[in-house]
Amino acid sequence: MATVKKQIYINTELEWAEQKLQEWKQYVDENPFQHMKDRIEFKPTAKGGLIPMVIASIESQIKCVRDTMKEYLVLLEQVDKMRQAEEHKKKDVKGGADRPSRM
Repeated sequence: MATVKKQIYINTELEWAEQKLQEWKQYVDENPFQHMKDRIEFKPTAKGGLIPMVIASIESQIKCVRDTMKEYLVLLEQVDKMRQAEEHKKKDVKGGADRPSRM
C-alpha cells in the first residue's frame, strides 16, 4: 500500500514539475533581452510633486530571466531523472504487464 501512495506522489510531483517547466519557458520566451526597458513609476513627494523612480532596471530584469533559465535547466534535469525512474519501474514488471495497485 505504501508503494501505491509513493507512486501517486511521484506522478503528482512529475506533473507539477512539468507544469513549472512550461511556465518558466513561456516567461523566458515572453521577456527577450533586446526588448527590456527600465520600469519607471512616478512617486509622490512630500510637497505634492511627482518624481520618477526606477522600479526594475534592465540589469535586474536580465538577472531575473537568467536565474529563471538556470532554474529551468536544473528542474529539467530532475524531471528527466524522474521520467527515467518511472520508465525503469515499468520495465521491472514481469512480462511487461501493469502492476496491480495492491502490490
